[in-house]
Amino acid sequence: MRVAGRPAEKHLITFFSLLFFTLSSLLSAGIAQGASSGLPVIVAPVKKLDFADMVEALGTTRANETVAVTAVVTGAIDEIRFEDGQRVAKGDVLVALEKSEEEANLKAARALLEERTASYRRAQDLEKQQALSTATLNERQALLRQIEGEIDAIRARINDRVIRAPFDGVLGLRNVSPGALVRPGDIITTLHDLSRIKVDFDVPSVFLSDIHPGLQVEGLVEAFGDRVFRGEVSTVGTQVDPVTRTVRVRAILPNQDGMLRPGLLMSIVLFKNPRQALLMPEKALVQRERRFFVFAAAENGGKTVAVQKEVAIGGRVPGKVEIVSGLGEGERVIVHGLMQVRDGQEIDIRAVDEGARPLDELLMQRNP
Repeated sequence: MRVAGRPAEKHLITFFSLLFFTLSSLLSAGIAQGASSGLPVIVAPVKKLDFADMVEALGTTRANETVAVTAVVTGAIDEIRFEDGQRVAKGDVLVALEKSEEEANLKAARALLEERTASYRRAQDLEKQQALSTATLNERQALLRQIEGEIDAIRARINDRVIRAPFDGVLGLRNVSPGALVRPGDIITTLHDLSRIKVDFDVPSVFLSDIHPGLQVEGLVEAFGDRVFRGEVSTVGTQVDPVTRTVRVRAILPNQDGMLRPGLLMSIVLFKNPRQALLMPEKALVQRERRFFVFAAAENGGKTVAVQKEVAIGGRVPGKVEIVSGLGEGERVIVHGLMQVRDGQEIDIRAVDEGARPLDELLMQRNP
C-alpha cells in the first residue's frame, strides 16, 4: 500500500501547490488593480510643429535639359566617339564627319595668307619711302583681310563637321553608323541632363495666391514604390487655363543618383502656406455632427481626470490634425480608451504616445 500511495501523494502536493500559486497571482493582480480606480488610457501630447496644407496633383517628369543631337551640314560620318547611354561632359566630341576637302582648302588659304602678308609688308616699306601710293597699300591690306576672313570661314565649316556635346549629360541610343550620310535634322542620338528633374503639374487656380517659388513638394513614382523624391517649386505659370481653371506649376527635384527618368508619371504633393501649428493625433478627435471634441488629461483634487474640450481644427495630414483653438501646447489628449471615457471621469495614464512605438508596446507599459 505504501508503494502504491506514493505517486498519489505527489500528485496531491503538486495540485495544491499550483492552486496556491494561482490564488496568489490573482490576489496580487487584484491588489495591483485596486491601486488605481481610474480608467486606463493612453495619452499623446499636443505639439507645435512645422506644418503646411497639402495640394495633390499628377505630373510628368522631364529632363533638366534635353536635346536631339544632329548635324548642321551634310556629310559622311568618319568617326563615332560615344557609346549608348554614355555620360559625357560639355565639349566632348561625339561624331566627326569627313572633312578632307575643307582641310585642303584651309591649307591652300594659309599659303595665300603667307603670300599676301609678305606683299602687304613690302608695300608698307615702299609707302614709307614714298615709292608706292597709299591707295595701293590699302588695296593690299584689303586683300590680306579678305584671305583672313576666308580662313575663318573654312575653320567654321570644319568645326561644323565635329559634333560636340552642348552640355553635361547622359546620351541615349545611337541611331547612326560609321560611313552613313547624315543631313541637317537627322537625329544621331539624344542628350539629357538628368542631374535635376523638372516636373510640370496643374494646380486649381483657387490656390494661386498661396503658390510661389520655393514651396516644398514631394513626389512618388509607382516604379520606385514608397521612395519619396523631394524638391521645390521653381516657376508658376503666368496663365490660367480658361477651360480647366488650373495653372501650370513647375518643380525641380534633385536626381544625383539618376533614378528618375524623363516621361514618368509622378504623384505630387505640394505643401502650401507653411507655418508653425499645434498638432495632435487624429485618433484623439471625437466628432458630433459638425462639432469636434477631445478629452484632455487634467489634475483635479489630486486625481487625474478626463476633461472634455471643444476644439476648432484646421488642416490635416495622415495621422495628424491641426488645432486652431481649444487646446494649448503641451496638453495631453486621450488617444486610447475613448470609447469608455466620460467627462470628469478619473483616468489612469498607462503610457504617453509620442508616435515612435506601436500600440502593443504602449499597452504593456505602466506609466510611472
